Amino acid sequence: MTEPLFDDLLGLACFARVVEHRSFTRAAAVLGVSKSVVSARVSRLESRVGQRLLIRTTRKLSVTDAGLGVYAHCARLLQEASAATRGASDAGRGTLRINAPISFAQMYLAGPLARFLAAHPGTSVEVMLSDRLVDLVEDRVDVALRITRLRDSSLVARKLATTALCVCASPAYLKRRGTPEHPEDLLRHDCLRYLHLRAEVEWRFYGPKGRIPVPVPVSGPLSAANGTLLREAVAHGIGLAVLPRFMVDEDLRSGRLVTVLDRFAPRPVGIHAVHAAGRSPPPLVRALLDVLASEFRSARWD
Repeated sequence: MTEPLFDDLLGLACFARVVEHRSFTRAAAVLGVSKSVVSARVSRLESRVGQRLLIRTTRKLSVTDAGLGVYAHCARLLQEASAATRGASDAGRGTLRINAPISFAQMYLAGPLARFLAAHPGTSVEVMLSDRLVDLVEDRVDVALRITRLRDSSLVARKLATTALCVCASPAYLKRRGTPEHPEDLLRHDCLRYLHLRAEVEWRFYGPKGRIPVPVPVSGPLSAANGTLLREAVAHGIGLAVLPRFMVDEDLRSGRLVTVLDRFAPRPVGIHAVHAAGRSPPPLVRALLDVLASEFRSARWD
């Protein structure tokens, strides 16, 4: 059985179209139903109102005073319904603000963003490149990419991939300074440090079984807040650095860089897309997360 409110809304829609087109036949065509359905809905509405809203003759259709009053209200209702429909349609449009680490974004983010924007015309994306951890609420960020071991429980995270961390050096540096065989050998080496992590003061290594961490204080002539700069500094023979595998894969294949201390490698870290906790993310955010997950699902950086 039709709910009374739903029944009234259908009747009001039919009635409004009849008034606008001064014809049951044309109203039925606009609504995509039969003329008999429109007539029945209007008659049922008149019964609920308790007054005649239309005067129908074989030659003319006119609106009563009561009908004009009802039409004024239902016209506003239909306008609101149309606006709500447009709002739902426009939910797939808008501007997304993304925060991402500089090096990772430069190397890997353009492709998935191109696919996302192609699938969502009318949408724009603002990408803030920063290696520091931003406050998503304060900086109005919808999605942030983070390459770290997550500790912030106020965020919702979706893991995209995992990357190994490796100690890298150039062949020229190792020829000049020797190859470290144990983490403690780094005390005699130039270690280039990444400023946004605790690695600024110590690197943590793990034995072959990965059970007991070995913290090693490190120092060197250069520290930086950007991974690409560190990679290039290593390639120029300034020292060693802990770098994510996604950044150095090509360099390792070409022999431009080599890894050392593989048996004691730092633990891998996750590459995550995070957004603020609370209510479920908007459709655009969910769509972007799906594109990113699809892009990096098969990534092998271990």
